[in-house]
Amino acid sequence: MNELKVIEILKNEIGFSDLSIKKLKKFHNYLLEYNKSYNLISKNTEKSIWSRHILDSAQIIKFIDAKKTKNIFDFGSGAGFPGLVIGIYDEKDKFHVKLFEKSPVKRSFLSYVKEKLDLNIEIASNVYDENILADLIVCRAFKKLEEIIQISREKVKKPHKLIILKGKNAQKEIKNVSLDKNYSYKLKNSITDNDSKILLVQAK
Repeated sequence: MNELKVIEILKNEIGFSDLSIKKLKKFHNYLLEYNKSYNLISKNTEKSIWSRHILDSAQIIKFIDAKKTKNIFDFGSGAGFPGLVIGIYDEKDKFHVKLFEKSPVKRSFLSYVKEKLDLNIEIASNVYDENILADLIVCRAFKKLEEIIQISREKVKKPHKLIILKGKNAQKEIKNVSLDKNYSYKLKNSITDNDSKILLVQAK
């Protein structure tokens, strides 16, 4: 899927504004420039950033209930996926988006993009050191599902939702996780990969 097709989907199906698209283009260019010196994303995916990384992250927005969501925490943001993409979309500051990333190099990149694009996001290092006051937790390439659920169970003291981007083994992985009666889930198909899934978890 090429850049023009992705932008068409972002605008018409997900609701990105022209201003947000301009910011995504700048973010794309910053990422390529930074990636020359630092391994933020695999070199093999540089030509498919729009579909492989940006659209893959942006599709999460379709599952966010804006009326019930004020605080979004992104566990393991890496180069900004999905949290930075959500932050770019959220130009009216409906949400408080907080990105957690342990790597100092990647945090430096996130801070650079935040400043250059004037984004209202927060950047932190370690999710285990924080009080998780989240309505929604998003993850793309963080820990195994079992560990994500454990953090949810132990550190989030109120009802919340998790949206987790998973590969083809999503169904098998969730069946191997011990979910108590306070957790329910749905699996949705990814729009970027026929084998990938979006895992929607509700924690009471």
